[in-house]
Amino acid sequence: MQAWLCETLSGPEGLQWKELPTPEPGPGEVRIAIRAASLNFPDILIVQGKYQFKPALPFVPGSEFSGTVEAVGAGVTHLKVGDAVAAMGSTGGFATHGIAEAARVLPLPPGFKLEDAAAFALTYGTSHHALIDRAELKPGETVLVLGAAGGVGTSAIQIAKAAGAKVIAAASSDEKCAFCRTLGADATLNYATQNVRETLKELTGGKGPDVVYDPVGGDLAEPVFRSIAWRGRYLVIGFAQGGIPSLPLNLALLKGASIVGVFWGDFVRREPQNSARGMAELARWYAEGKVKPAIDLRLPMRELPAAYARMATRQVQGKVLMVND
Repeated sequence: MQAWLCETLSGPEGLQWKELPTPEPGPGEVRIAIRAASLNFPDILIVQGKYQFKPALPFVPGSEFSGTVEAVGAGVTHLKVGDAVAAMGSTGGFATHGIAEAARVLPLPPGFKLEDAAAFALTYGTSHHALIDRAELKPGETVLVLGAAGGVGTSAIQIAKAAGAKVIAAASSDEKCAFCRTLGADATLNYATQNVRETLKELTGGKGPDVVYDPVGGDLAEPVFRSIAWRGRYLVIGFAQGGIPSLPLNLALLKGASIVGVFWGDFVRREPQNSARGMAELARWYAEGKVKPAIDLRLPMRELPAAYARMATRQVQGKVLMVND
């Protein structure tokens, strides 16, 4: 097999494409012939040693991938050789083959494309958990999605619309805002050129958004939280801007608002039945055409450095996909 190996925590520049022995699955594991893997923000952090999960060196990065089961280890009963699957974890995806814990591998329903599956579980699972489970989003409510043109942002737009909400997509350029409208956003906000508070007041008739979906953090958080509706829910997804904001807690009191943490990885581990129900609903929505990953760029697996470079420019719209042809 071949794989991108992380031997030092020097970032994407330190990754090496190497020939490695093809591993055999142990008990409770499967080996997957990888068709595709998508690049996510944690994949940048993990090769810099900045992610909360820190695998031992050396390791193969790539947290989300799809393919076909090639071998199964002892004790694996829900998967068999030849099954089309999606795998979720923290490592292993940027390769031609990967070993995954069977518990983290999902058999794909008929009609679910392998390339879509490689860009689905992490982002759509996160957004479904955030909006449907944590925020208890109701039809007719207004959702503000920050960083709306990125991987989790695009999934949040589609899931909010599937749930019957109105969506305001906020992004850093007019091009990204136009892209978000193609995904179903009802209105957009360019936070690089528009006044955030004034625009939100105008778009919501002075009420403010009922739910804020924030994977960005940084200096956007306070003006957005000041604009939230009464009984609003502010979903803390991540900090792509780099800074972790400090919010005056009196704002939560004055708005009767909630600051809600969203940690999908631990949700999957702690509440597997609830997570499975969420993924089943997402699979139904996919079959019905309500949700579908937006692919920004499709590259051969050998060109992973170009994918990291594309993400570093903050020009990605949707997901970048690495493919073994």
